[in-house]
Amino acid sequence: MSRTMHFLASLFRRGSALVGAWLLAGALLANPALADRAPTDASLSAAEPITVGEAFATAPLQTHIALFEDKTARREFDDVRAHASFEPAGERGTSFGFSHSAWWVRVDIRNERTHDVDVALRQDYPLIDYLDLWIESEEGGWRTVHTGDRMPFDSRPLAHRDFVFPVHVPRGATRTVYLRFASSGAVNIGLSLYANEALLESISLEQLAYGFYFGGFCVLFFYNLFIFVAVRDRAIFYYLFYAASYGLYFGVHDGLSFQFLWPDNPRWGNQALLVLLCLSLYSGMQFARHFLSTARHSPRLDRAARALLALDLLALAASFFLPYATLIQPVAYGTIVSVGVMMAMGGLGLARGYLPARIFVVAWGALLVGVLVYMAKTFGLLPHNAFTQNGFQAGALLEMVLLSLALAARLNDLQRQTLTDALTSLHNRRYFDAQLEQSFARARDGAIALLIIDIDHFKQINDSHGHARGDAVLIELGNLLRHSAPRGATVCRFGGEEFSIILPFGDEARAAQTAEDIRRAVEAQFKSGLGVTVSIGVASSASQSYGNESEFFHAADEALYRAKSMGRNRVELATADDAAPVARSGVDRRQPVPPNG
Repeated sequence: MSRTMHFLASLFRRGSALVGAWLLAGALLANPALADRAPTDASLSAAEPITVGEAFATAPLQTHIALFEDKTARREFDDVRAHASFEPAGERGTSFGFSHSAWWVRVDIRNERTHDVDVALRQDYPLIDYLDLWIESEEGGWRTVHTGDRMPFDSRPLAHRDFVFPVHVPRGATRTVYLRFASSGAVNIGLSLYANEALLESISLEQLAYGFYFGGFCVLFFYNLFIFVAVRDRAIFYYLFYAASYGLYFGVHDGLSFQFLWPDNPRWGNQALLVLLCLSLYSGMQFARHFLSTARHSPRLDRAARALLALDLLALAASFFLPYATLIQPVAYGTIVSVGVMMAMGGLGLARGYLPARIFVVAWGALLVGVLVYMAKTFGLLPHNAFTQNGFQAGALLEMVLLSLALAARLNDLQRQTLTDALTSLHNRRYFDAQLEQSFARARDGAIALLIIDIDHFKQINDSHGHARGDAVLIELGNLLRHSAPRGATVCRFGGEEFSIILPFGDEARAAQTAEDIRRAVEAQFKSGLGVTVSIGVASSASQSYGNESEFFHAADEALYRAKSMGRNRVELATADDAAPVARSGVDRRQPVPPNG
């Protein structure tokens, strides 16, 4: 079992080392939403047209669009075009948070090339319920497009996860485009203009990036699925649940699921966003609880976590019945609270010295930064740009990689616990058996020695002074052996009151002197107290020929038995007669100690 755990932990470490540094940009100033107000000089002036010259490839339209807020969300196109007071967006930003208004955009596209051009107007935030476009036609009228994520996918002029509108501009002409944004979710306007060649290049690069991104999720999922099949750990199960939920969530968030999975079911597209977000919060919280064992170590915080789990399940059930607009804001706030609670859980894990919690805290910290930046954009506090739009996703993938590393650290910790004596913190019997086999195999080209140490009359100590005092003796003796053993030696608590030391050298005289030094140190340390002494059996692979590690152990064991029989508090060396043949299926340990220890 220990070899399996060691292999899996090593596999975790190697497989999870996939991540580079993720740099965060500085905080940006808040951007208030524009109000529908009386005309001013600024509001009457149009934004600068976007110019398509010979070298034009692509450009954001932040400084080229004019905005108008229709607070009633009922005004018609002809009324808005004739009477609305548009204001240049400028540097004010185009993230308006959760707004009941309809937001109108006007942009002028001027062609300064010597020939007609076809360009593409792109809205890079796909979670807009209703997006309508009006563009001047060559006949002098207006061509309209009505689309949005509340309408079937084929309502889009171009089959793409974002909203992409082809625009034809004759040479020397200017075309005016109006767009109307209305959504029950956040209204984020992210418009850019592309030359067709630049659009194709951008889409190709994005497809490659998405392949790496979602491929990373798949690699982490199936890699950890293999580990889960091997160890059946519940924390890994919830990690898999969490990775799958978040991966699918971002597929919906980026418009890919609507494009490829359910293009004719826009209602489910909006509902799926809530369902998958709730499942992500639920599985993430369950992962944190089992990874950090909060029910045992932090019961109060665990109760808070379970309360959030109940609310999350309630929101999950409600998402099938209540409108998206009713639930999205409470779930958004719940996301921030849940991540904060998980950070607190990790902090308490750090406080109690649980080393894997360090990686856990960094992982959730990366996600928390991404969540806060994205939520600030969602609520209109930060502008819509590549960082605020994609920081959440980058933080989530970084978190997944770091949590995989945290699971590796957890496996290492579990492995250490299976090989460590809980009372003395020395290596235990399981570790001793494996180490003796390995050391004896290596000793064929060298030599090793083995000390088996037994506390004299330990049963009387327990009977006279109680088991608590006996445990204190074991702990004190374990510390003494740890500090007295030579460099490179392996110190183990073999079982009960017995200890063992595998020495990295085979010189019998040196091994005997080491044993005698330990015996004297024990006698001196306990002389003024309980008068504890030890008996020690010594075997050296250099002085005798042993067929296997079991014979080697048996020889040291017989030497210990002889030390007990000859009065205790002494060291005895193994002889040729002590190496009785024993089967190689592990150390066959009989009890050599007389009834009184």
